[in-house]
Amino acid sequence: MTLRFESLGHTDPGKVRAHNEDAILVREDVGLWVVADGLGGHSAGDYASSMIVQRLGALPRQGNVFDFIESIEDALVQVNTDLRRVALERGVDIIGSTVVVLVHDKDFMLCGWVGDSRAYCLENGQLVQITRDHVHGMKEDVTQFGASQQAPGSGVLTRAIGAEEHLFVDWVVAGSRPGMAFLLCTDGINKEMSDAELNRECVAYSDPQVLLARLFELSLSRAARDNISAVIVRLQD
Repeated sequence: MTLRFESLGHTDPGKVRAHNEDAILVREDVGLWVVADGLGGHSAGDYASSMIVQRLGALPRQGNVFDFIESIEDALVQVNTDLRRVALERGVDIIGSTVVVLVHDKDFMLCGWVGDSRAYCLENGQLVQITRDHVHGMKEDVTQFGASQQAPGSGVLTRAIGAEEHLFVDWVVAGSRPGMAFLLCTDGINKEMSDAELNRECVAYSDPQVLLARLFELSLSRAARDNISAVIVRLQD
């Protein structure tokens, strides 16, 4: 049995932000999907998220899946270094972004992330978050890196690309079975929809195109305080 997939993504600036600092990547040819969210409240978030997507989008898939994962990590480490250099040259504190990455293999799916962009897995009518937000404290509308710019007790990112000298990417292994679906999204989705509501919508609409349209319809019908981005991947026979 050879698994195939149907996937698509979309990004929207929302109703409040002046421009879009999110970026997405859909590369079915190499089994790679990416969502990146430039850090709000810091400089040039769109530059950071675009660099991530451009670098990962240029990667060839050679060798086995672990060779591909290594090349993804190497690319993200280089982006981290380059963003820190550019921030120093421009005299700004941070130019950074969060990212969530999904990689397909015939035997499993691999998901990597830095920050609070999320990945969910849907199987047997249950949506489960498979990433864990790199956030300390209570998450609010604007989650920045570093506690100095936040009110006491509010949420702060503990990890982001471009934020610190050494970059650590967390990875999780998920199944790769017919009928499974994956949702990658920036926190612009989570600010407007609870996990319970996401679960209901993902169960109700199995077609990725219909589901994607539904998620954006609901998010944009509300405050849409942040940029909104999502990628949906559904595994087929």
